[in-house]
Amino acid sequence: MSQPGQQFGIPAEPPLLPTPGAGAPSLGETLAWLDRHVNLEAIESGRAGRLGLPSLERINALVGALGEPQATYPIVHVTGTNGKGSTSRMTAAILQACGLSVGTYLSPHLERINERLEFDGVEISDESFVSVLGTVAEIERFLGIRATWFELVTAAAYAWFADMAAESAVVEVGLGGRFDATNVGNADVAVVTNVELDHTQILGTTRESIAAEKAGIIKGGSLLVLGDEAPAVSAIFEEEAELVGARAVWRRGAEFGCSSNRLAVGGRLIDLWTPLGRFSDVHLPLHGAHQADNAACAVAAAQAFLETTIEEDVVHDALAAVRVPGRLEVVRRHPLVVLDGAHNPAGAATAGWALREDFGAARSVIVVMGCLRGRDPGELLSALGPERIAAVVACRPPSPRAQEPASVVDAARALGLVAEESGTTAEAVQRALELADRGDLVLVTGSLYVVGAARTALC
Repeated sequence: MSQPGQQFGIPAEPPLLPTPGAGAPSLGETLAWLDRHVNLEAIESGRAGRLGLPSLERINALVGALGEPQATYPIVHVTGTNGKGSTSRMTAAILQACGLSVGTYLSPHLERINERLEFDGVEISDESFVSVLGTVAEIERFLGIRATWFELVTAAAYAWFADMAAESAVVEVGLGGRFDATNVGNADVAVVTNVELDHTQILGTTRESIAAEKAGIIKGGSLLVLGDEAPAVSAIFEEEAELVGARAVWRRGAEFGCSSNRLAVGGRLIDLWTPLGRFSDVHLPLHGAHQADNAACAVAAAQAFLETTIEEDVVHDALAAVRVPGRLEVVRRHPLVVLDGAHNPAGAATAGWALREDFGAARSVIVVMGCLRGRDPGELLSALGPERIAAVVACRPPSPRAQEPASVVDAARALGLVAEESGTTAEAVQRALELADRGDLVLVTGSLYVVGAARTALC
């Protein structure tokens, strides 16, 4: 019987990280070693499910051999279908503004893998990344196991934060929660942004089943910051919190929330409240009304973590400096070019709302879209709002899971939209710029792989 991973071309034994001469391997060699491992982000959900992944067995072995680095600092653990990356960045910014040294673990990356590991807002250097992954590679070889790509990077993140003497860590879940590799860390604060249908072949086909997986990040003694207000969903998290002995549950709309959310120049102007304070007229330089909910979760998470009040000006300054690449990010004007990694219907609906409210002045929208297999481009385009879409330019995401651009074209034409197929993302963006007038908006969306490629081409 073949071992797990062999059907993906993974060697039966742990791949060795080359050490040319007496020097350390290069970043390229290190990433080549990493890419010889099963990567759940690069294979389809159905195949990942048949592989029997994810599991905590391998990551537990890795961090155990590393000396349990994730136990050396308190953790804010963030899960949710959408918004967890934005919430993680905001939480980390507030904690850093309060004087703590903060490690932040994010996924996926847009352009460079270094984006996933930050310390006090600065990405890990190539040299440090090579060094910590080299240590993890030696541990993998010593244990004789074959970890997944994400497990290795997660172990490296936890180890690097410990090496940097982090006083806190904000950790974004990769997929689900209960069996996600990040869940070897015990959350002091567990944050749930929302629960929608996504990754259903792995997490389940109902919001309730998905919630049950995400609830696994709640640990004994942790405080749960619950951003989803749906009764059937919130009940699952509250039951888990009681079962494991969480110290408290803060619910959006009950213990914390956003009382005012107004459109402002370059973002939103919001009023937030938690059990420990109120914050008025906070400028959030992010587009989309949904970011106010993410900010509410972040402020609540930071206050729950610190267990004390936070000065209002600290929250103002921290959130005013937050940037979230690839999430309704404006990267060019005249015509306006916006990048948004919406890849599920809920995310596309949120982007569609922002197109109408934040970017309502744009005359029409040219959409550059590339999707991964398993996604329904017709669903995404419908959620964006076809009535303002003047044209769709389809491209192939730079991913092994890329869906054929023709599928996007067919879906667009079925909605009565003008559509054409392009080659690379860069070519599709260039074509969209040719089609757009000065007063139009070019939206690049459908997959974070497409957004990352567009960002590289434009920024």
